[in-house]
Amino acid sequence: MIVHVTEDTFKGEVLESKVPVLVDFWAGWCGPCRIQGEILDAFDRDITNEDAKICKVDVDIERGLVSEYQIMSIPTMIVFKDGKPVSTQVGVRNESMLRKLLGIA
Repeated sequence: MIVHVTEDTFKGEVLESKVPVLVDFWAGWCGPCRIQGEILDAFDRDITNEDAKICKVDVDIERGLVSEYQIMSIPTMIVFKDGKPVSTQVGVRNESMLRKLLGIA
């Protein structure tokens, strides 16, 4: 299940996660973000909670997270492992690329 996170829930959902987390920084008005959202919805149905977690951050609402992670373009996806960002990708990515980013087969 994709989790929409806020500044208040980011630490618990992302930084303290026991599994890799892909965080999608997006906005409702962004066409490529909507395309990426559909890909993430399909991808989310194919992974288990033991594999990875997908979270979304609305850049229009969560300005503090946008600033902290220096989001300049959307969609931007950051993969976190053990509470640390390990990979940042800008632009739409397909399911195969998402699997590689998260290190799951």
